[in-house]
Amino acid sequence: MELKHLRAFVALAEELHFGRAAERLCIVQPALSMQIKSLEEELQVRLFGRDRHKVALSETGALFLPEARATLHQAQRAEQTARLSSQGEIGTLRVAFVSSVLPELLPNLIRAMHARYPRITLELKDMPTPDQIAALHDNKLDFGLIRLPVQAAGVETRVVLEESFVVAVPARHPLSRLKRIHPTDLRERPVFMLARRYAPGFYDDILVAFKQQGVTLQIERELGEFTTMLALIAAGLGIGVIPAQAAIALPPRVTARPLDLRDHHTGIGIAYTQLDSATKRAFVDVVDRSIVSATA
Repeated sequence: MELKHLRAFVALAEELHFGRAAERLCIVQPALSMQIKSLEEELQVRLFGRDRHKVALSETGALFLPEARATLHQAQRAEQTARLSSQGEIGTLRVAFVSSVLPELLPNLIRAMHARYPRITLELKDMPTPDQIAALHDNKLDFGLIRLPVQAAGVETRVVLEESFVVAVPARHPLSRLKRIHPTDLRERPVFMLARRYAPGFYDDILVAFKQQGVTLQIERELGEFTTMLALIAAGLGIGVIPAQAAIALPPRVTARPLDLRDHHTGIGIAYTQLDSATKRAFVDVVDRSIVSATA
């Protein structure tokens, strides 16, 4: 059964006139007659009752009509899906992210993707940077929003944003009275840090930045999430060094002050192993456009 036979059948069923149906299909009337005959022979049924004066659907033809329409509609959808997929307009992407991008970066990226490619679905998962790298290697992810820097063979990265550091403190902490905190202000003050196993590059960079200014950072506790760290700070149990993005949505009773590490910054990057589909390239295009608009 060919789609052209179904189109011929539907056209004739709706027009009930060979001439008009043939004209609608842009074919000659004998070709239409042959297509209807071929379909009836294949199905071994009579789809139309016809005489010299009129054409009418048979009982079988009336039952067959909605099925033929549904088949043609599904074929059209399949054709459209294939075309949109080849153009990067439709599909599903598996994207992981570190939790500090939740307040601003990730929502902005989701909005930009939905506006430009509404038929692309993003499957999102909160995941630490090392786990994202492993999932990319295992082809369980298409992209990761990771905390830089990372060194991972076979994984490409590009910077999405660079951010400074802040110190999060309880609202009535002595450091909250400062407009800006210098590393020497934290000398002999134990701090919370994101655990090294969740972001080794980030962790090592902070220690190096402090060392360069003559301060050895004292780490009181290493935590797995900035949200957990901020909850402990809100309870008055300590202070923490965090990236600026993580301080966008501070809980009550917590304040943040800029940390003067000179020109030292941390970064969020997009990570992937290969851009082997139009859908992946579309995602990277939106990321690049978001970077440009954010820096403009």
